[in-house]
Amino acid sequence: MADSVPKEPELTRTLACLTLVTAFGSSFQYGYNLFVLEYPDQWMQDFYNQTYRKRNNISMDTGLLRFLWGLTVSFFPVGGLIGTLLARPLSDHCGRKYILLVNNFFAIVTGIISSCSKAVHCYELIIFGRLVIGISAGIACSVVPTYLGEISPHNLRGAIIVVSHFFINFGILVSQTLSLQVVLGTRIGWPMLLFLTCIPALFQTFLLPQFPESPRYLLIQKEDEEGARKALQKLRERKDVEDEIEELRMEDELEKPEKQMSLCKLVLCQSQHRQLFSIVVMTLGQHLSGVYTIHRYAEVIYLSTGVREDNVRYITVMISAIVIFITTITISVIDSSGRRMLLLTGFGICSLSCILLAMALELQITIPWMSYCSTAFLILYVIGHSVGPSPVPTVMIAEMFLQSSRASAFMVGETVHWVTLFFLDMLFLHMQVGIGPYSFLVIFSVCISTYAYIYRMVPETKKKSFVEIRKLTDDHAAQRSSAKTREEM
Repeated sequence: MADSVPKEPELTRTLACLTLVTAFGSSFQYGYNLFVLEYPDQWMQDFYNQTYRKRNNISMDTGLLRFLWGLTVSFFPVGGLIGTLLARPLSDHCGRKYILLVNNFFAIVTGIISSCSKAVHCYELIIFGRLVIGISAGIACSVVPTYLGEISPHNLRGAIIVVSHFFINFGILVSQTLSLQVVLGTRIGWPMLLFLTCIPALFQTFLLPQFPESPRYLLIQKEDEEGARKALQKLRERKDVEDEIEELRMEDELEKPEKQMSLCKLVLCQSQHRQLFSIVVMTLGQHLSGVYTIHRYAEVIYLSTGVREDNVRYITVMISAIVIFITTITISVIDSSGRRMLLLTGFGICSLSCILLAMALELQITIPWMSYCSTAFLILYVIGHSVGPSPVPTVMIAEMFLQSSRASAFMVGETVHWVTLFFLDMLFLHMQVGIGPYSFLVIFSVCISTYAYIYRMVPETKKKSFVEIRKLTDDHAAQRSSAKTREEM
């Protein structure tokens, strides 16, 4: 009897290598470029001023310098939004693997032109490079989780998708470490810092072609069943893959009414509204309560504890290392504990941390040792965000939609992501960041509202096929609708 039970697919060497090549080659670039300008900004602004003086024999006006640096910072999310809008048509037409290979061209070009800017005395190359690398990041943020979700067996899907988030955090850690003054000032200059974005792209360009395309893309979108079978056999490292082929056929049959769903069709499709609203809520909750915002407060909190300004950035690097450690734990438990549990736990910890932070920051004015509590609560917040709110929403987008609408769903989620990031960049660029304790009550309201929505509206999707998840989502929506009708009666 026990022999008749199908054995769950295992993590094969091919699947593990493909996951690492994909995540390091693409996701790392996004994390690296997210913070790579944060610490060497003064050196780079001095270069802008020196170049302008060399051309015009006068120093650059402060307003013009602020405007040019604003363009440098804001062009990254602008490029990300452009890349997001390009990702769906390109990946659906050309394939997930192929578009990742083409996307490496953007990163390589950016690394070369940005690193040459100092030698040719042209800061415009840096500004243009930030736009180009933003396009690359926008494409990667949509295509990487889509590709990883489609090549994964359902019992490993969550962990494999979160690997991409691990490499985003790893990229942040590397950029922060290399940007430290002791490294930047004595060992490498900021042009080399910008050039290093080429390395993951070159790595992926050489290794990715030996791996297969997404089996789901081949069978459902290209109707190449034999190609899908060969891809699955290579990924699973076994000949018998008929159970997964049958699952792909079922998914193809189920989604025939919504074949090749564009963004407009997805937004207008009434049956998809609940899923779309869920990913918008989770993405907004992820970023408005995110570690990106907390990073802007962190240095002020650390300084309030008496830490020397020279040492603050070392503490920030340590926090990024903690985030990587927690993400590693998330990878190991997401397919056993479930997505919903991690989201609720994470947002719950973040909500509690915000209240404690607000209290500690208010009290430290009269009780000096409370500043150490502020640091502890900030670290607790970062840990909570790393448990669920940071990595899990991407997994949910990949799982809540079928093949024909998945790329469009990522377009919606990533559009919310890049627009939010753009406004956060502008907010922190043009205003002095305050650390008023009541600002954390605003973040608390975001966290607790997202927690309440997930608790009521988002079902668990762990270890389920895409067909099962669609049926579960439809059943959950029907139950909520019937319950609402009974309440009205």
